[in-house]
Formats: sequence, structure tokens, C-alpha cells
Amino acid sequence: MSLSEQFPTDDLHPIDVVEHIAEHHEWDFDRVADDQIAMAVEGQWRTYSITLAWSGYDETLRLICTFEMEPPEEKLPLLYETLNRTNDMCWSGAFTYWAEQRLMVYRYGLVLAGGQVVLPEQIDRLIATAVSSSERFYPAFQLVAWGDQSPEEAMRVAIAEAYGRA
Repeated sequence: MSLSEQFPTDDLHPIDVVEHIAEHHEWDFDRVADDQIAMAVEGQWRTYSITLAWSGYDETLRLICTFEMEPPEEKLPLLYETLNRTNDMCWSGAFTYWAEQRLMVYRYGLVLAGGQVVLPEQIDRLIATAVSSSERFYPAFQLVAWGDQSPEEAMRVAIAEAYGRA
């Protein structure tokens, strides 16, 4: 049975759909507000903090997937170069580093303009893509920050897609 068959989405708010998906996967989550939900999704390398927020103003469902990272200050230029290389390999979403919060961040916005309805499969794929991208590039970020490898060398570990699922 597909997720769409399990959860009628016609009249549901996008965050309600996300909540049903989190319950389905038995993820820890907190409904922060009517338009926002935060959850923890276990990966191979870490537990990822994922927040989805709905903006009615621009009809966009925003996903932010974060994990802590505290690279040495002198490694930041190499980390930023690695981020550029990483984003060239991402077909959807993009990574950034929030130095003040010491967080690596994967972001994506799903535009639902014109009153479009989000399907559970879309949200499930959105979350799975965030986690698999984080899993795929996490080792490269670590090798640059602490392994004394160049961005070119570190990116070799991210050539293949990560296996498994969120």
C-alpha cells in the first residue's frame, strides 16, 4: 500500500502530512508550531536533525537537515571548497556551513504554488534525499576537516551514492 493510500492529503496541511510520515517511520518528532515540525532521523554516520516548515506566503515547504560540525578555523577555506564541489554533485538541495551555530546544513525548498497538494511520497523522498546526501558527503567533510586531505582527495569517497534508506 502506497503512502498516498494510507494518508488522504486533500485537506491536510503539508506539515500534517509530514507528521503522518514521521509517525509511519517511528521517528522522534516535535510539532514546533502549526507550520513547522522537527524530527530526528538516524543515519549510518549520525542522527540528523530535520526541520520542515511551511510558508503560506510563497507556498513553499522548506526542509533543513543539520548535523554538528566543528572544524578547526584554519580548515574552513578547504571546507568551503569541498562544499562547492559537493553542491556541484547535488541535483536537488544544497549544503552550506553555518559557522556561528557550528552546523552543516542541507537545504531544499519544495514549491507548491497555485494550491498544489503535497503527496506523502514527495515528502518521504525529500527526507530520504536529505539523509542520503548527508550520508554520502559526511565522510568527505570529515576528511577535509580532520584528515588532512585535500578537497579533491576527500571527494573521491563521495563518488558513489550511499546505500540504505532513511
